[in-house]
Amino acid sequence: MKRREFCRTAVASLVGASVPVSQLIAEAHQVVSTTGSPLLAVTGDGARIELKRSAVNALGGQVAGRLLSAGDEGYDTSRQVLNPAIDKHPALIVQCTGAADVRYAVDFARQHRLLVAVKCGGHSYGGKSTCDDGL
Repeated sequence: MKRREFCRTAVASLVGASVPVSQLIAEAHQVVSTTGSPLLAVTGDGARIELKRSAVNALGGQVAGRLLSAGDEGYDTSRQVLNPAIDKHPALIVQCTGAADVRYAVDFARQHRLLVAVKCGGHSYGGKSTCDDGL
């Protein structure tokens, strides 16, 4: 059993939940991935915004890596960091494969004033390598 899985299971058992806490939180943050609905996000100054799906799809067409949002395969694994106490849900995750992907992602974030976190190895114990509702 992986350490992260063990910790989640132990916490869920302690609070008497029949469902892992991480699953409950993920379901609360889940965004429906439909082509027409906007994606809810947050700016760097904390304002709530809606990203048009056409803009998100355009970013997905530009990057060579994967662009993930809640509900996409691999989203939950990609948003995890080393500290199991940190359970944040970004609106979008760009899995960059090179400098061009980084540039596209940063340009997109700047254009939409999105809150940005750089995960890299996900080693920030305080959770600074991820964010809720940002990129």
